[in-house]
Amino acid sequence: MPIIYHITTSAAWNIAQQNGFYEAPSLKDEGFIHCSQDHQVAGVLERYYKNQTDLVKLVIDSDKLTGKFIFEWSPSTADTFPHVYGVINTEAVIDVVKVA
Repeated sequence: MPIIYHITTSAAWNIAQQNGFYEAPSLKDEGFIHCSQDHQVAGVLERYYKNQTDLVKLVIDSDKLTGKFIFEWSPSTADTFPHVYGVINTEAVIDVVKVA
């Protein structure tokens, strides 16, 4: 059960709980939802979420995802990241951690 992570806002997570699934804008724009491995979260926060507030980290059990996820190479960071091709069903989110 690989655990993967996704950063979003509390507001977006609240909407996801009402809908039963989470859908990031990147799903429509790029065809997948960007996720991270544990050691990548700090870098993602620094690169994309600097000075933003009201953020949460979704802790995702990849075995519970209803959609496909794969690890793909990111040339911009020279690292491999998990991408979810589809919505993230709320049952796959096993914890939500407030980002300080």
